[in-house]
Amino acid sequence: MDNMKSSLQESCTPNRREFGKAAIAGALTGKALFSMAQNAEAKVVPLESGIKIAAQMSQNPSEEDIAFTKQLGVDYVCVWTRGKQTTYENFRRIRKTYDDAGLKVWNIGNIDVHNMEEVTLNLPGRDRKVEEYLQYLRNIGKTGGIHYTTYAHMGNGIWSSGREVERGGASARGFDMKDNPVGNWNGKKFTGPLTHGRKYTEKEIWDNYTYFIKKAAPVAEEQGIRIGIHPDDPPVAELGGVPRCIFSNFDGYKRAMEIADSPNIGICLCVGCWLEGGKLMGRDVIDTIHYFGERKKIFKVHFRNTKTPLPHFVESFLDNGYQDMYLVMKALKEVDFRGIIIADHVPRMAKNGGALGYSVGYMRALLERANQEVG
Repeated sequence: MDNMKSSLQESCTPNRREFGKAAIAGALTGKALFSMAQNAEAKVVPLESGIKIAAQMSQNPSEEDIAFTKQLGVDYVCVWTRGKQTTYENFRRIRKTYDDAGLKVWNIGNIDVHNMEEVTLNLPGRDRKVEEYLQYLRNIGKTGGIHYTTYAHMGNGIWSSGREVERGGASARGFDMKDNPVGNWNGKKFTGPLTHGRKYTEKEIWDNYTYFIKKAAPVAEEQGIRIGIHPDDPPVAELGGVPRCIFSNFDGYKRAMEIADSPNIGICLCVGCWLEGGKLMGRDVIDTIHYFGERKKIFKVHFRNTKTPLPHFVESFLDNGYQDMYLVMKALKEVDFRGIIIADHVPRMAKNGGALGYSVGYMRALLERANQEVG
């Protein structure tokens, strides 16, 4: 979620009301529910076949950044913005910059409407933040050619307990509950046993998600934007008095997709987060890919590995964690995943750009093998 500099380091069917009544009556569950949701009347732009490797880049790339990315064989890019950068005019400028360079912009994110504590926890200013998010979707839709965005629903940020030493002395993010982890998002730190002064209930978290997604899904459909929801990082049951009960496990995701009831709402599957959770996720990452992938609910993949699962994990190189990453790539190919995969949270290496280069090369090799084996 950093800019390029940091990254170089590291078609007519039942309407919604009819469908809701059927679901409530218990007539539809599981795969049937997802099947109808997929066919709901909405603007879902078809994707070209094949898994696409992308790179996280700056909204203002240098000539060297462009050259390096193209030399890696990468055709797609993701860009993050914030503040005054989140206008339609700037989005158009960003897209033109990369169009002119022969690269395709897959998504332009907005950090200010990502991990919104006001929305997740129903704090003062919630409706203002929701409207800010909806306007962001409209700006993306108006930009043209961009049909995806990632959204995260954490109420008190991403938690870490410091940097740890990876292979060869590389610096990697670690998490250990015994080592006083701290939450962080968009420059704000979250600490203490209660980050917001009290404990929240799981019902509150679910009610707040439902309030938000019922407003976001119709606009996403109008604009032809897929929203991929990122897992909680880390997927601990509760942090700072805030339950992480929705996007920290398989069953939570399944219920969240049913509540959204939209072909435009799906998953940004962070493999790393799934590996962080391990058995706590309810199903392993391969089973998860097959379940949601077969229902076309996986929109984007963060391709990364970890040394061990909770309670203590360290983000690792793709070939140095406990997951065989080829099995992940193969599973994505088997379900005909057509979105992008990106290297994310890569360890910091001695040479600038080394971690991204290493990760992209590794992913390209895995993808080539999967294409040959799966067809």
